[in-house]
Amino acid sequence: MLGVGALLALGGAAAPLTGCGLLDRDEPPAPDPLAPMIDEALRLAAGLRAAAGTHPDLADRLTPLAEAHEAHAAELARVTGTALPSEPAAPSGAPEADKAATLTALRQAERTGRDAASKACAEAPADRVALLGSITAARASHLEALK
Repeated sequence: MLGVGALLALGGAAAPLTGCGLLDRDEPPAPDPLAPMIDEALRLAAGLRAAAGTHPDLADRLTPLAEAHEAHAAELARVTGTALPSEPAAPSGAPEADKAATLTALRQAERTGRDAASKACAEAPADRVALLGSITAARASHLEALK
């Protein structure tokens, strides 16, 4: 009887302590798995804008692609509840002096981005599939625009 009484007393004393936060171990929430895609979209946009600056004759072709990546980053930030970075992203690669080499590098960056978006789409919950499918399709179309 005394043992049971002692356990009840200890249990009764411990219960209020957990309610006041002394024994709570709140872990910070894990980052959203889509958060890295925000940075990736901004890096792709920055790479396209840098290439347009280096090769002004490509600006009409590259600027809409950069704007699409920026729109994707904004929507990903909204969906994940993540703030967009206040500083501009570093480009995904410095533009080459040679236009053909620049386009090759941009295609490779888009291909890598498309593959990442496709993988994220396959692993995403249903409420995010449409957004990720759209991003994947846009990146695939960017490959065609960069030929």
